[in-house]
Amino acid sequence: MKTVIQRVSSASVTVEQKIVGEIQKGLLVLVGIEDADTQEDIDWLAAKIVKMRIFGDENGVMNCDVKEVDGAILAISQFTLHAQTKKGNRPSYIKASKPDFAIPMYEKFVGALEKELGKKIQTGIFGADMQVQLLNDGPVTIIIDSQNRE
Repeated sequence: MKTVIQRVSSASVTVEQKIVGEIQKGLLVLVGIEDADTQEDIDWLAAKIVKMRIFGDENGVMNCDVKEVDGAILAISQFTLHAQTKKGNRPSYIKASKPDFAIPMYEKFVGALEKELGKKIQTGIFGADMQVQLLNDGPVTIIIDSQNRE
């Protein structure tokens, strides 16, 4: 699984001119799923994301996680995170999972985030044409690939 995590002051996702997911302070998590992903990747990533200390403490030092600041999470599926751009100018998405595998994995990922955070996770709609709006705080943007745990 590849994720792009952004610390936000606010974020929302709109489908067909209707807001379907919205948060204030917290994390916007874009997630791309590939066939090599397992439940272990889901559990590892969910714990890593929720425990990531990227929010300021009383001294303004990034020392708090999303739970400690009573933040929220908006998780949005994004197959384009698996774009391969080595050849030519048209990205290939061959590594991105097809919906029959990706949808259950995405749902399990959202469930794992909910378990770690202790509250409901806001989401987009898998496979829909979504418009994502965010106010990146910092900016703080982190990329994590569960297949390349560095």
